[in-house]
Amino acid sequence: MVAAAWGSFGPLRPNGAPQARRLRYSCGMSTDHNLQEIDLVYRRDARRVFATLVRLLGDFDLAEEALHEAFRAALEQWPEHGVPGNPSAWLVSTGRFKAIDSIRRLARFTSTETLAEPVEAIADETLLANESAELEDDSLRLIFTCCHPALAPDAQVALTLREVCGLTTEEIARAYLVPAPTVAQRIVRAKAKIRDAKIPYRVPESDELAQRMPSVLRVLYLVFNEGYSPSSGVLLTREDLSQEAIRLTRLIASVLPLPALAEVHGLLALMLLHESRRAARTDSAGNLIPLEEQDRRIWQAELITEGCAMVVKALQMPGIGPYALQAAISAVHAETQTANQTDWGQIVGLYDELLRMEPTPVVALNRAVAVAMHGGCEQGLALVDELLKLPAMQDYHLAHAARADLCRRLQRWDEASASYEAALALVQLEPERRFLERRLSEIAN
Repeated sequence: MVAAAWGSFGPLRPNGAPQARRLRYSCGMSTDHNLQEIDLVYRRDARRVFATLVRLLGDFDLAEEALHEAFRAALEQWPEHGVPGNPSAWLVSTGRFKAIDSIRRLARFTSTETLAEPVEAIADETLLANESAELEDDSLRLIFTCCHPALAPDAQVALTLREVCGLTTEEIARAYLVPAPTVAQRIVRAKAKIRDAKIPYRVPESDELAQRMPSVLRVLYLVFNEGYSPSSGVLLTREDLSQEAIRLTRLIASVLPLPALAEVHGLLALMLLHESRRAARTDSAGNLIPLEEQDRRIWQAELITEGCAMVVKALQMPGIGPYALQAAISAVHAETQTANQTDWGQIVGLYDELLRMEPTPVVALNRAVAVAMHGGCEQGLALVDELLKLPAMQDYHLAHAARADLCRRLQRWDEASASYEAALALVQLEPERRFLERRLSEIAN
């Protein structure tokens, strides 16, 4: 849950979640229609084409090189000859042939026997009988490969952000607040593990899904969360990253068997309900607007309707988990016309169940804020003060921000100021920093 102190309820997040944005292929600033179309195809289909090339070529790095060679060819040919009717299939075919040519050129300087087998093993892209469906299936295969439990959790996230979402190593490094070489090493080790352990490039069978889904959903959750509430940087939101997480979660929800769907539906509902509030979260200057002050008329009704329906569906399925409960909490907010109508008692009850299921300090912090809104700020403040005794929470800026906000509501100005200062010393997202500074200035006056 993000920014509990100022009521801007967002998805629960651990510390250190990755900050990211989708890497876009640069086609220049030309207004030529074909070049604009190439840019559109890249933004829409590049990572799906990449996933198919990984399947065909059997190698991440070779597929990445083939992808860029295919788009290089598109930049040379499409402006002159026009965009093909099926651009994704064209890119897959071109990328495959570019990779084969590259291997054959290398064979001139290497043992022919060494490279003959890889060339022969490269699958024929004409097997794409249903191009659109196959691209989506390959995206699923890539997600499950990158999130395989044999990989370390930090490597799963880094590899998914790099290979599924297309971020650069430098972008991921800035998100993790670690050196770029560290991220690069994680990605290299993960690829080597996949190769050496012969991790299959496939969606797991039904009997494996229960074991495999938690890591996949966790990574998708982190990707969405960084698009909705980044952990650092100058932007409050990154819509393209959130949309990619929603697309991938929809894809999983559309193809997995029913027993695996409760938490998938819960996560998708959570994403949709938070996404519905995106336009209301900031003003024209990019300043954060707390939930209770947002103009609910510009919340996206269609996303709320879909998200709430999905919450109901998830809660009726076996295997209810933390995502479904978080989505239910978000639905309570989404279904109220004004902040004063919020059913905080129901929200506290949902947090009680969530805390039983996931007893973490972050869940407890957000429950404390809900208790404050339902039973009074003094009661909530006592809970926050207990949590701030935990070492893990002392460096968590939202815990100090929550205390500051409750003290502000109680008109305990000196304590509020001290807690705002503590939060400001830890915050890394610029819009949150401006919000805290604004609150501090208000109570100083």
